[in-house]
Amino acid sequence: MAGPNRRAPPEYVPGQLLDWSDRTHWGGRDAPCRYCGKPTPLRDSKGKASHKACAEEALARQAVEAAEAYENERHLH
Repeated sequence: MAGPNRRAPPEYVPGQLLDWSDRTHWGGRDAPCRYCGKPTPLRDSKGKASHKACAEEALARQAVEAAEAYENERHLH
C-alpha cells in the first residue's frame, strides 16, 4: 500500500515486462515450461524453458509479495 508520500507501484501490463527479442531466448526444441508445464521453445535468462508470459506473471507476483513483505515489516517497527 502506498502511504501519503509514496507513489503506488506501476501497474503490471502483461507482455511489457520482459524483452525477449534477443535470439538467446530461443532454445530450438520444445521443453516443459518451468511454470505451467506446457511445451515451449523459449528460454529464460538462466536457460530454463519458460513462456514469456509465464515468466512475466511470476516476476509480477514476486514483486507484489516483496512489496507486501516490506510494508508488513515497516509496520512492525
